[in-house]
Amino acid sequence: MFTNSGVPFTSIESVGEFRLIELITRDFKSFSPHLVQGIGDDAAVIAQPDGSLLLISTDAMVEGIHFDCSYTPLKHLGYKAAITNFSDIFAMNGKPFAITVSISVSNQFSVEALQELYSGIQIACKEHEVDLIGGNTTAIKSGLHIGITVLGKVAADRISYRKGAKPYEILCVTGDLGAAYAGLQILEREKAVYLTNPSIQPDLSEFAYVVERQLRPPSRKEVINFFEKANIVPTAMIDISDGLVSEIYHICKASNVGATFYQNKLPIDYQTIKVAELFELPVTTYALYGGEDYELLFSIKQTDYEKVSAFRGITPIGYIEETPLLVRMVQADNSVVDIKPMGYEHFRSN
Repeated sequence: MFTNSGVPFTSIESVGEFRLIELITRDFKSFSPHLVQGIGDDAAVIAQPDGSLLLISTDAMVEGIHFDCSYTPLKHLGYKAAITNFSDIFAMNGKPFAITVSISVSNQFSVEALQELYSGIQIACKEHEVDLIGGNTTAIKSGLHIGITVLGKVAADRISYRKGAKPYEILCVTGDLGAAYAGLQILEREKAVYLTNPSIQPDLSEFAYVVERQLRPPSRKEVINFFEKANIVPTAMIDISDGLVSEIYHICKASNVGATFYQNKLPIDYQTIKVAELFELPVTTYALYGGEDYELLFSIKQTDYEKVSAFRGITPIGYIEETPLLVRMVQADNSVVDIKPMGYEHFRSN
């Protein structure tokens, strides 16, 4: 492909989301002496006069990419849009306190539909004591786009970055893995059945848990509260939005380390296993590459192991290695395989 001048240009698909971010931001320089962390983590970090740290993150959800209105209730969508942004603040070991919401919406949506969307945002804000402080509304020709900017806070001595993991530290995850992708598969299957025969009503009761994990992801606020009470500061942390392996690589790249984890330690719900059997796919694939779990992946010092073990809902899955970017999985038969990132990445053919 060529520009108008005949000079070849690079397609976005050939570089993918993460390389694209590097290319379009590499020439930007910092001017503020208060900026502690800019691009490259779950949130930007700005020093405050009282010694605390302000956290800022922004994210977007686009119809047809992040959600399908044919099976996504708008109240659930609003809740999910807020929670996924709060998750970026939790990934820094912080707590959200305010959001702005910008929507671009077509006339195909009614006032009542948008009120339903915002009612979901309101529920998430009430649960987490987060204020809606502003935003923007614009018209587009078709579809719905939701953009949220979240503000959070954390004490300077309690912040966790993606960088900071050290060899022989313990690698942990919260909750369970792969359920959101399993839920998406069930919803897509039921949509296909409905389009073939609209008289057939979907029955999701057998897979209610994984469907909920897709439509209404969990908040891990309670984990951040636990860290605070137990005086634990993860040495590195990230939320799992693009799949476990992708997030392990982000920590390893930022910390200049590697990691080893155990297949039989991966926390997987029985409904996710049932969906994997239904679609005749390896359930480990769901856990490693599914994405949208919004669980927390973090490393801790060995001295914090007993404290973490006392908290139900956190699972140690492996440990940090010395060799940079060497990520390995010990399989159920004790054989070891190198693992490469293959999670969802915008602009790629996923």
